[in-house]
Amino acid sequence: MKIAALTMVYRDCWALSRWYAHHGRLIGAQNLFVVAHGADPRIAEICPEASIITVPRDRFDNFDRTRAEMLDGFHAGLSKLYDWVIRTDADELICYDPDLWSGLPEVLTSVDGPVATALGFDLVMRDEDSEMTDGTVFSQRRAIAFSGHYSKAVAARRPVSFQLHGVKVAPRKLADFPFHMPRGLYLAHLKYANRSVLSEGNTIRMQIARGPGKGLPGAGWAEAEDDARTFYEGFAAKPERPWEEAQAEAHATLSVKPARVERFSLVKTRALKLPFRTTLPDRFAEQG
Repeated sequence: MKIAALTMVYRDCWALSRWYAHHGRLIGAQNLFVVAHGADPRIAEICPEASIITVPRDRFDNFDRTRAEMLDGFHAGLSKLYDWVIRTDADELICYDPDLWSGLPEVLTSVDGPVATALGFDLVMRDEDSEMTDGTVFSQRRAIAFSGHYSKAVAARRPVSFQLHGVKVAPRKLADFPFHMPRGLYLAHLKYANRSVLSEGNTIRMQIARGPGKGLPGAGWAEAEDDARTFYEGFAAKPERPWEEAQAEAHATLSVKPARVERFSLVKTRALKLPFRTTLPDRFAEQG
């Protein structure tokens, strides 16, 4: 099975370094494709064996829609050469439970349908955690909270339009389009795993969201610092649950009854909030 991974990035060098190292171990660095939103020589230094595509960074009108449509085009091209294309943001890692699967190809072989959706979680830096080093992320961060919002469509076996964390389908297919979230397939969202990097990124987010143009990112970017503070406070207030119990409940809740949004002809995981946190087991430490 041939698997590619595609992402788009601007300045988020720490997250990109983790994305490159992690997915390079999973599928080979030569199968990684990075879209650089503006020329940046650091990307080639961080991702020496990946293919890098540079696109202009001169306007931000309809930012999210334009980015999604462009990535759809790159995705469609890669689908001519690969059996599956993984598509995530640079601060998102696809991982799997090694107690359930031998590798990513085995997980994707199990998917009944054209799209694989992963159970998402936020990986969180706690007050007592040290600053991140070059080791694997999961060997340094274990505190997580499962998230319906980040339980996203992450890979497709043919060209599909990825939008709003789901997939856009023909209206006639909306009611029956298959939705499959394999147990033991996860998306780790790294935004809250490194507080110093988050602070730098929030400055950029607020500049974009508060800048000139139409269709700019919303309040999550415009008020990024307040959003981060609220997240950490909410995470600390959640009760801790054992991993096996927490992941079983999260998967049972989010792997069924997907949202089928007629307005956008979109199939996606329901954006439910789960009122607990848990700790990633030691067996994940070599990933990330």
